[in-house]
Parts: sequence; structure tokens; C-alpha cells
Amino acid sequence: MAIPKYYEMYKPFLLCLKEGLPVSIKDVREYIAKEMGITSEERKELLPSGKQPIFDNRVGWTKTYLDKAGLIKSQSRGVYLITDEGLRVLSENPNVIDDNFLSRYPSFREFIYPEINSDTTSNAQISDETPQDVIDKAFLQINKNLADELLLEIMRQTPEFFERLVVRLLEKMGYGGSLQNAGLVTGQTGDEGIDGIIWEDKLGFELIYIQAKRWDIDKSIGRPEIQRFVGALAGQGATKGLFVTTAKFSKEAREYAKRQLTTKVILVDGLKLAELMIEYNLGVTTVSTYEIKKIDTDFFADQE
Repeated sequence: MAIPKYYEMYKPFLLCLKEGLPVSIKDVREYIAKEMGITSEERKELLPSGKQPIFDNRVGWTKTYLDKAGLIKSQSRGVYLITDEGLRVLSENPNVIDDNFLSRYPSFREFIYPEINSDTTSNAQISDETPQDVIDKAFLQINKNLADELLLEIMRQTPEFFERLVVRLLEKMGYGGSLQNAGLVTGQTGDEGIDGIIWEDKLGFELIYIQAKRWDIDKSIGRPEIQRFVGALAGQGATKGLFVTTAKFSKEAREYAKRQLTTKVILVDGLKLAELMIEYNLGVTTVSTYEIKKIDTDFFADQE
């Protein structure tokens, strides 16, 4: 199942505190996960930033909104109590507790719409996404558009440029380390399908052989192409190969690559290539940087 939205956790959060005893946020997360059937694998899914699990982030926003509505309160750092109003809401036993329900509280409306007079927001449309969700969605959309632009730009270049680009990307990723001439483009006829070579490690123990194909973005590369590459690797006595393309790989091609036992073959399609270029700042430049901050718990820890 999909990880529940933050507002779908309002009621389980309150139910966890219904006895009126202080409960840690860790125990609240465990309770909600159990009550809503969230698996351990789902709890490990990370935000696009990779900094925090999606589930933990949404429980955090659930806590924030319930607190702003006055249904819970903080007793100490990371420990929460239900308020009298929170108990009253549970006694009502509403079918649904969502943002529309919480909008009856002026303090909640003022938090959601700080720029609008709270008296005018009772009928306003409240988003079902947290601010973090909005940022993440925008971040993904911006990077998707950038990835599309990168591939289009690569397609305007020569095949030789693409071969050099792939080697440079691997160097950016740390292959070859500080070795001089760690990676090179073969660029020779009769190279048996090998377009580049790079050392895998800083000491130069192993080589990775590269095939780089700047093919039409919508083209699908099938199993025969991968078979030929594996044959070229065998001709070089190589055990590791990287096939990079601007196109896509068919299911049969990917399955064939996975079945290789003596030769490790990694396939990188156009989308993955663009994502790696963005991650390792190759062919892109940063235009804006936003810092999202949180409380430094160590700073506020009790001191002797």
C-alpha cells in the first residue's frame, strides 16, 4: 500500500495518546505503522533528498498540525500529550479527521494561511500535501525537465563527444581515483565495440570496459547488442563492462545482462545517465540553493 498522507494519520495519532499519558514520538510512529499496516520496507522509503524516511516526515507534519490545532501538546522534547480538546474530539468519534475538520480551529487556520485573515479562510481550499511534499514534487519536476534537456543537448553532439562524456562522468563518480590517465576513449576502428576504458580503483587493479552509444532517445536496445558487447569483453579478457546509451534497454536485454556469470555487465539508459550527470554536476550548473533546517537537538540537550 502507499504510505498514508499526513492527514490520514490524525486520528491514529490521537488514539495513541487517548489514555492521557505522555508518549514519545518514536512510540507514536510504531503505533501508527501497526494500526495502518505500514510495512518495514515502506517505512524505509526515503524522501527525494534521501535525508529522511517519508513515513517519519509525514508523522512529523501530523504532529505539527495537531499541535497547531490545539489537540495535542509537547510535554518535553519528543514527548506528547493529548489535550482536553483532543479528548473531546475523540469522544465525538468523527468518521474523518482531516484538514477541513481542523480548520474549525483559528490557530490551525492561521498556521496554514499566515498571510490571510483567519476569519476569511473557513471555506478556503486546503492542500492535502505537506510543505515538504510540495518541495519534493517541485524538485522532482525540475530535475525531470533538466534530464530531458540534457538528453536533447547530448543528441546534438557528435558520437565522439558522447564517448568522452561517459568517461568524464565515471571520473566524476570517483573511478580511477587520482591516477593519471585513469580513463581514456579508444576512438579507434577495430576496437571490437569498446569505446572507452577506465580503471575501477585508485591503484589500478581492474579495468572497466565501456560501450557508449548515442542512439535515438526513443529507440530500444535489444538483447543482440548486449550479446555483442559481452563478446567484445570476452575478446579483451575483461570481466567488467559498462554499456551506456541515450536510448532505452528492452526487458530481454536487461535480463540477459543479469544472467552473465563470468562477466559483470551494467546497463545505463538515457534517464539514468541524465540523473547521474545531475547528481555529479556534469554538464549542469547550480542556479538556486535552498536550505531546509530543523532543530539541533544536541544544542538543546540538558547540560551538566
